[in-house]
Amino acid sequence: MRFFGTKPTVNWLGYKKIGYAFSGSLILLTIVVLIASGGLKYGIDFAGGTLVQVKFKTAPQINEVRAAVDVTGMGGDIQQFGEPVDILINIRPKEQKGENATQEVVAALESKFGKDSFTVERTEIVGPKVGKDLTIKALLAVLYSLIGILIYLAVRFEFRFATTAIIAIIHDTIITLGALAITGREFSLPVLAAILTVIGYSLNDTIVVFDRVRENLRLKRNMELPDLVNGSVNETLSRTIITSGLTLLTVIALFVFGGEVLHDFSFTLLVGIGFGTYSSVFIASALLIDWPGTTTQKLSLSIRKN
Repeated sequence: MRFFGTKPTVNWLGYKKIGYAFSGSLILLTIVVLIASGGLKYGIDFAGGTLVQVKFKTAPQINEVRAAVDVTGMGGDIQQFGEPVDILINIRPKEQKGENATQEVVAALESKFGKDSFTVERTEIVGPKVGKDLTIKALLAVLYSLIGILIYLAVRFEFRFATTAIIAIIHDTIITLGALAITGREFSLPVLAAILTVIGYSLNDTIVVFDRVRENLRLKRNMELPDLVNGSVNETLSRTIITSGLTLLTVIALFVFGGEVLHDFSFTLLVGIGFGTYSSVFIASALLIDWPGTTTQKLSLSIRKN
């Protein structure tokens, strides 16, 4: 199935310097935001604490809910969750006065709004030790996935292919985390699942391009490497647009209609898949031709050996 009637002839790699500058600016912005904000805003899964979701009969004022919780001396993050009547109260471990944080919050809300004015929809309690353990396991999950990808690509293709693909994946991950930090979204287990999905999706898109590069290296050994890589990107462009376009449409629908529970998850996918498609051309493919000592002849020789 083709998106274009004829093969595109866009000189994608002619814009690689613009791509480098754009990506470098986004990564720098991410670093600045993370430093200024003290790092990512971890959800209860990783930071620990107590989460209480309450549903009011009539929508309350957030300031009034915050004032009621402040009476307990615990404070915490208070926000609307979906509908105006749904309120999410997240109390960090350092702000908890004891194990009965949920009961104290409920008692404070009853005192302020009345006992029958709301119902408790959900409560979650995660201790600091469990949160720390989940954080370590999350980091190891990402690290192991990158190591596995590096080994697979080094065997499947060649080491420079593997390294450029890993750089592109790290690029996508950093920018996605930056988007979470800039928008003030929490890093939770669903977001971690979305990050791992982005890593897999970005890799898949890059492998499609690299696989076509490998085929052309066998067929067009006398072609200059930039022209060969550019042609490979254009040859796979229809597949990229159709696959990424349909995936993004699905994620956009999930973001718009999926509700508050899936909002951060779908937002992470939306940013990650978008930049994963972009990085396949402007990062992975561009780095491949800029790799020191890389020529069509050298890559052809290494491909024939594999």
